[in-house]
Amino acid sequence: MTLASAILAVLLALIFSALGTAKILAVQPMRALAAEAGFSVPAYRRIGLLEVAAVIGLLISLFKPLIGVLAGAGLLLLLGGAVVVHLRKGDGPRKYAPAVVCGLLVATYLVLQLLAAR
Repeated sequence: MTLASAILAVLLALIFSALGTAKILAVQPMRALAAEAGFSVPAYRRIGLLEVAAVIGLLISLFKPLIGVLAGAGLLLLLGGAVVVHLRKGDGPRKYAPAVVCGLLVATYLVLQLLAAR
């Protein structure tokens, strides 16, 4: 693991631990986002659980890189789903930009991990 991929792993872990925990706890802003996206609160909580599971995988990747690649791939799938939901709703770039930016961070992390594994 390179220093850059370790920094990205920690940054992504911080971002998604906050987002995932907020979804699991169903804080009011997350309830509003769930309703806006057409998800039930329990479904949004499950998404939060997947995000927190990815956080655990990203942190484990500091010692076992393959786990981080799997966690990153899962996050990339979640973020791709988020972009699809926004596009289907007709949301503009302001709504889906966070998912795209996070997706680019995750993709960069994955590329760095795969290059380090060579």
